Amino acid sequence: MKTIKYLSLRVFAVTALALVFAMPVKAQMTDNGYANIDWQYNFPLSNNFADKSSGWGMNFEGGYFLTDNFALGAFLNYHSNHEYFGRQTLPVGEGGSLNTDQQHTVFQLPFGLASRYVWNRGGAFQPYAGVKLGTEYAQLKSTFNVFEANKDTWGFYVSPEIGFNVYPWAYGPGLHFAAYYSYSTNKGDFFTYSVDGLSNFGLRVGIAF
Repeated sequence: MKTIKYLSLRVFAVTALALVFAMPVKAQMTDNGYANIDWQYNFPLSNNFADKSSGWGMNFEGGYFLTDNFALGAFLNYHSNHEYFGRQTLPVGEGGSLNTDQQHTVFQLPFGLASRYVWNRGGAFQPYAGVKLGTEYAQLKSTFNVFEANKDTWGFYVSPEIGFNVYPWAYGPGLHFAAYYSYSTNKGDFFTYSVDGLSNFGLRVGIAF
């Protein structure tokens, strides 16, 4: 788990440094394009499998403005949430039982289309509202003792988002801040658990061009 967290932070840090020290570019990637690279923190909602909030995720998004204010593009992000459960007796098979503690993990990887409407485009402060639509791969995993039970699932993903880009300098990348809600239709029944849909509230902080 720590490896995932450190990997996310390292990828974000290396990307940020590379962009900051790159040759000067305009505040936006092109006159009609945009891109964001973010670290994200999320809070699972109504999830009794692994409901602890975490900052073990990143978001990548880019697009093109079809009009002065409306852009269409693509996104991919990932996130892991974990929760520890103390020792308990669990039913196994017909008449069997298992007494153990567990570590639950939900890994989510949504990707697809991203849209946004931007106000004050070209200014130093650019608020926006957007929606992401696509597919989500999710892995549900329970680790106990030296054993592991897991389930791979696929579902439909939707995520409304509000945020803003700030460009403090005339040249170079800006900063990106966003809040989002996400819901996916992923379902999974395995071991003694049943998951029916995954929803989250989250925050993103990153780099904008």
